[in-house]
Amino acid sequence: MAVVESHNLHRFFRTGDDEVAALRDVSLMLEAGEMVALIGMSGSGKSTLLSCLAGLDEPDGGHVVVVGQRITHRSEQERAGLRAEHIGLVMQSGTLVDHLTIRENIALQHELGGRSKTAPIEPILDLLGIRPQADKLPRALSGGEVARSGLAVAIATNAPVLLCDEPTAEVDADTEAAVLCEIRRRCRAGTVALIATHSSAVARQADRVIEIRDGRIV
Repeated sequence: MAVVESHNLHRFFRTGDDEVAALRDVSLMLEAGEMVALIGMSGSGKSTLLSCLAGLDEPDGGHVVVVGQRITHRSEQERAGLRAEHIGLVMQSGTLVDHLTIRENIALQHELGGRSKTAPIEPILDLLGIRPQADKLPRALSGGEVARSGLAVAIATNAPVLLCDEPTAEVDADTEAAVLCEIRRRCRAGTVALIATHSSAVARQADRVIEIRDGRIV
């Protein structure tokens, strides 16, 4: 069963008289339980595609369906509600609320998604090696700690969809292996994970690999 579908997505960015096609007629289907790697050079459209799938950005053409509901071409409030309920999201920046501790960020995400704010988070913090940072603000963390904290917020929700933009870019090999093991465990339970990555380890462990080049699936 398709949990995430994109149909003929187009996205253009304009600077003055110049127009760049970030996505060109992108269609894909992601099934429950899949772990899918999205690969491509920097600037190929990976981050733009994830933003459209998550409802953070609106495509100029086409549409996205998540868990049977259209997330594109709706109000920001409606998109945010669907995102909180159905999607765990890790972006390269902006995943964490700056004035909240990591523990508070996770509790907020639970609340937005209609989940218990008191659900235990220590196993996830231990998995990612950030329990000592749980009560710190993002600005007090290193780049790698911020990346791992953003991933903790995303996977703590137990959402049916996990969209990750370079989630292991700033972690060591052991932490990357632990992260991938946890994502795989969640996929076995029915989550679908789409991971934009340059990591060969992620691509090797994925059920399938999707390549994007110049805004097109190839």
